[in-house]
Amino acid sequence: MTTHSPTSARLFRRKPIDTLIAEAGSPEGLPAGAPEEGGRSGIHLRRSIGLWQLSSIGIGATVGTGIFFVLSSAVPEAGPAVIVSFVLAAVTAGLTALCYAEMASAIPVSGSSYSYAYATLGEIVAFGVGVCLLLEYGVSASAIAVSWGQYLNKFSDLAFGFRIPEWMAQPPGDGGYFNLPAVILVAMVVVLLIRGVSESAKVNATMVGIKIVILLLFIAIGLTGFHSGNLSPFMPLGFGGVQVAASSIFFSFIGLDAVSTAGEEVKNPRRTLPLAIIISLVVVTLLYIGVAIAALGAQSWQKFDGQEAGLAQILQDITGQSWPGLMFALGAIISIFSVTLVVIYGQTRILYSMGRDGMLPKKFAEISPKTGTPVWNTLVVGIGVAALAAFVPLDILTDLTSLGTLVAFSVVSIGVIILRRTQPHLPRGFRVPGYPVVPLLSVGFCVYLIYGLHPLTFLFFGIALVLAAAVYFGYSVRHSKLNRAETELSTTG
Repeated sequence: MTTHSPTSARLFRRKPIDTLIAEAGSPEGLPAGAPEEGGRSGIHLRRSIGLWQLSSIGIGATVGTGIFFVLSSAVPEAGPAVIVSFVLAAVTAGLTALCYAEMASAIPVSGSSYSYAYATLGEIVAFGVGVCLLLEYGVSASAIAVSWGQYLNKFSDLAFGFRIPEWMAQPPGDGGYFNLPAVILVAMVVVLLIRGVSESAKVNATMVGIKIVILLLFIAIGLTGFHSGNLSPFMPLGFGGVQVAASSIFFSFIGLDAVSTAGEEVKNPRRTLPLAIIISLVVVTLLYIGVAIAALGAQSWQKFDGQEAGLAQILQDITGQSWPGLMFALGAIISIFSVTLVVIYGQTRILYSMGRDGMLPKKFAEISPKTGTPVWNTLVVGIGVAALAAFVPLDILTDLTSLGTLVAFSVVSIGVIILRRTQPHLPRGFRVPGYPVVPLLSVGFCVYLIYGLHPLTFLFFGIALVLAAAVYFGYSVRHSKLNRAETELSTTG
């Protein structure tokens, strides 16, 4: 006679960490094609990423996500005090980064906070986190791609005196109808990702080096035009404006999460993952605050509102010449390509993990024997990201990304506390200092920033959760591997 576990037990069943690691291959690096269950035909993702390449993934997914275009929307909300908004967002990201470092070193697999939630909080929570990650990665990739056309136009205008027509180079709501450059960008990224993760990581590492040099150049030139009067009044819109701006720009820190999505493709992950997360946070925070100070010192805060390719324009205004703006626009084009590459990469690895767990159709977990990449999965993500970038307004995309990111970050911090209590002796390459204060502060800061998001964001988020519930109860709860294992056990028993 077949029996089933109670509904509540089915919804909150947890995936054993040993199973997660076995499916991924050993942390030391299992050869492709080993007998443990991985993707299709036992083929695993290949461990080919070292510390610099992984740090570049974190920096690449973060620098460029916001700093090249977020000031035009964040500064009008907070004035010069947007510098404090960046610090507030960085503190929240820093507290969470420590929690990510511990979880990534304890559970070195793909899937990021989705996998961590499956191991600590249960299946239905993990599925909800997976949806938040869809918003975090898929939606943020679209938001990033949207701005590529603006800098492309800036470069082509300065270099060749040619501009792409506004109706096909701007996001909807800002004078555009169909963002063609964004679609082209996503297509190029998809082709590179399908070729292989090692090639993608090398290209990304090169582009990260370029973008760091470009931003340091901006800071150096920007400070020559610094006027202290531009910072007064420092907080014209009150601390409420600072909170709103911090909530909006928090999506600029999603690169920390992107590091952990590469858990199954990293050499020596128990050491490399936490180091890369911390390196990424430090580099990104210093760059963001430096750029914000230089930009606000060089230009009145009222001028940022709606400014297209704003950082390049600031360089032009300071020098009175076109070459700094031309070089910066080119750097932004490279940078946005890099961050789109990494964010779409992270999205495909999360869907890969969900497909392998049976939470989504098996097709999402298929790995190409030739390239070692999830080709079909990558194509689906590319089509979805391109569609959003082409047709959806930018402000909606950025706030949805922030909300999805903050929810996922909160779950990771809670997961650290649960795992410390349930499996205190689990091997960890890194342990959060100041436990349990740091994880609790991380959750508190995330909730504070969630509170500052625009009300319309919660409506779209609610719609996403309703759709997620329909998919989970209509498909995932019956097709998950854990459910099949329970059914087989009860049938044979």
